[in-house]
Amino acid sequence: MAEGEKLISINIEDEMKSAYIDYSMSVIVSRALPDVRDGLKPVHRRVLYGMYELGVLSNRPYKKSARIVGEVLGKYHPHGDTSVYDTMVRMAQEWSLRYMLVDGQGNFGSVDGDSPAAMRYTEARMQKISEEMLSDIDKETVDHQLNFDDTLKEPTVLPARVPNLLINGASGIAVGMATNMPPHNLSEVVDGTVAYIDNNDIEIDELMTHIKAPDFPTGGMIYGYDGVREAFKTGRGRVMMRAKARFEEIKGAEYIIVDEIPYQVNKADLIKKTADLVNEKKIDGISLIRDESDRNGMRIVYKLKRDAIPNIVLNMLYKYTALQTSFSVNNIALVHGRPQMLNLKDMIHHYVEHRHEVVVRRTKYELRKAEERAHILEGLIIASDNIDEVIALIRASANADEARNKLIERFELSELQAKAIVEMRLRQLTGLEQDKLRAEYDELLKTIEDLKDILADESRRMQIIKDELLHVKEKYGDERRTTIEYAGGDLSIEDMIPDEKVVITISHAGYIKRTPLTEYKTQNRGGVGQKGSTTRNEDFLEHLFVGTNHQYMLFFTQNGKCFWMRVFEIPEGSKTSKGRAIQNLINIENDDKVKAFICTQDLKDEDYINSHYVIMATKKGVVKKTLLEQYSRPRVNGINAITIREGDELLEAKLTTGASQVMLALKSGKAIRFEEAKTRPMGRNASGVRGITLGSDKDEVVGMIAVNDMETNILVVSENGYGKRSSLEDYRVTNRGGKGVKTISISDKTGELVAIKNVTDLDDLMIINKSGVAIRMAVADLRVMGRATQGVRLINLKGKDTIAAVAKVKHDEDDVDDLEEVTGSLEDGTAIAKDSEE
Repeated sequence: MAEGEKLISINIEDEMKSAYIDYSMSVIVSRALPDVRDGLKPVHRRVLYGMYELGVLSNRPYKKSARIVGEVLGKYHPHGDTSVYDTMVRMAQEWSLRYMLVDGQGNFGSVDGDSPAAMRYTEARMQKISEEMLSDIDKETVDHQLNFDDTLKEPTVLPARVPNLLINGASGIAVGMATNMPPHNLSEVVDGTVAYIDNNDIEIDELMTHIKAPDFPTGGMIYGYDGVREAFKTGRGRVMMRAKARFEEIKGAEYIIVDEIPYQVNKADLIKKTADLVNEKKIDGISLIRDESDRNGMRIVYKLKRDAIPNIVLNMLYKYTALQTSFSVNNIALVHGRPQMLNLKDMIHHYVEHRHEVVVRRTKYELRKAEERAHILEGLIIASDNIDEVIALIRASANADEARNKLIERFELSELQAKAIVEMRLRQLTGLEQDKLRAEYDELLKTIEDLKDILADESRRMQIIKDELLHVKEKYGDERRTTIEYAGGDLSIEDMIPDEKVVITISHAGYIKRTPLTEYKTQNRGGVGQKGSTTRNEDFLEHLFVGTNHQYMLFFTQNGKCFWMRVFEIPEGSKTSKGRAIQNLINIENDDKVKAFICTQDLKDEDYINSHYVIMATKKGVVKKTLLEQYSRPRVNGINAITIREGDELLEAKLTTGASQVMLALKSGKAIRFEEAKTRPMGRNASGVRGITLGSDKDEVVGMIAVNDMETNILVVSENGYGKRSSLEDYRVTNRGGKGVKTISISDKTGELVAIKNVTDLDDLMIINKSGVAIRMAVADLRVMGRATQGVRLINLKGKDTIAAVAKVKHDEDDVDDLEEVTGSLEDGTAIAKDSEE
């Protein structure tokens, strides 16, 4: 050990603690977190100040980036050159900053994540808005501190005429904390700040009428408002962002076009990952992905397969790719050098406080300068009033010091005034110049009075802040780029889809499609119908349903699950097309089958869902009633609708208002009628109560109807083509759980009962047989008969053909005038048909 040195023992734990705390505080205060006043981290501030000092303003020529980086490194920022250059690059990227602070020339990278060119190749200068950040910095408006080697001074904060923290946001990872602040729209922020200045007690909800939500440089859409509201009120929240997508049809092929992607998403990575998901079959329905972006803007093209539904593919893209991503807001900034979580009002408050201090300090500086100038002018005016004496006095002096002293003594002037007189130019002796001196002095006195008034009147200072902000808004304000989807519900493309009536069909093998109802026309009773398409023999139609495009569909399966879909999401197909496998649309299990549909109005309407019920029936005669509200929150994997007992399966589900009468019909020709009120509402997981007692183990329920209109008729159809309608009054109201009464006389000629419907003269019937023939007829053609008769032949069956399904459709006046044959892609096999809301 050298002479004079000594070892000091230190506890390593204490040393680690103090060293780590020092490091932490250095990162928190001098590196990673922005200042609440100007929204800048030290490196950003140094880059802007370095450019200002170098004179690369927005109206001057560009300078090499390396020159600027060198200036900042050498004077203020003793770290690596990449840290400075990367900062400068980001400030010049239009997809990174909502309002760019640096005007770059050359390759500054791309939204695909391409690296910028090296700093020796690029050039930069300040943006006009950056000059507003630095305006009045030379008027002692902010504190300066010594730089790293104590040779120069740098500002601790910028005057920031622009509320940079809010408009550009910030992100950074410190030690033990991080910040992630979204950018906002300048016009909105100025309006919100002005509203705060007018009323300091303004509520955040009112501020949100001005500052609606973050506004990202890449545009896109904010999906759902809850996260925004939470972030504004607490400083933390999760904002969901979505790409802006639209549908295009080019030469018969359908495309999804993405014009704007979420903030901070790398476009090249997005496309690559999407292609991988398509190859792995995780996303179905896309045949080609192209990036057609150019200098005019972004354009990502997804070409869809022929049978794909654009809306469903888009939702899959949102679910599995970065087309939908979230921005986790964490508003932590330095307030008086300490990190603090800030809500919207806090940020505006601290910014206004900062601007107030800047205005006060600027006014004091201008007042001091004005008073100094006025003081000098007073001396010059005295000199010009006594010019001959002053000249004589100066000429008689041996040197300047003597002249100054004589002037001070003779005219009672100050040192400064005497110096100014001695240094006065001869031209100031002209009459014109003397008039100018007096005019300037008078003007200065008014200015001094005005500046003193500003310092005495806080309301005037606030008005100045407002005027400057409104000037900034007028100069740099622009339209919001990010749209807001307040509901955050399913992507609404309803405006693009006409709300027309459609026929929805599902085959035994699980193929679904929708076809416009206008393709089906009425035909007289007893007609034979026309053959639909010939498809695979092993498949046949099982369900037929009528609804409109904008309605909601609830799918009930035989195992008691419920799934949810919009009608327009079902793929459209012609009468001869096979349709699309239902497994691709809803996550139904392999051993399950869709048995019933309910078509409802808006499931987000509280009054509607709390005043309607779903009533269900199983093959073994069990019934169950549940409030519709229980089915208004869909899940991807479906929800339990009813617990099915062993050996049973769900057969029917109907929508009711709670005041209906329920009828169940058995294969053996019996039917029961009871009040819906006899069945109390149960939860989704209940299994229900007895609705009808079966005559034998072989007997089963073939249908259920819910009757609201007591004038309605009951229509029953047997498997050999016989049917009839009888009055509802023929069936007496009994208690639920009875054996029922005869509804049709069953014989070998008629065959067993296959369907029961409630009808009026305004309805049409769609009857389908196993061989795939469909016929549509008007119910008005059938007369009302007694309950126990066997009915009349509805459809002529050939050979051993039998009825497969019966569906009720609303009667359209337009169709009556045009009695055309009806065709349908209806295949052979047994079916239970589903009809529209009773």
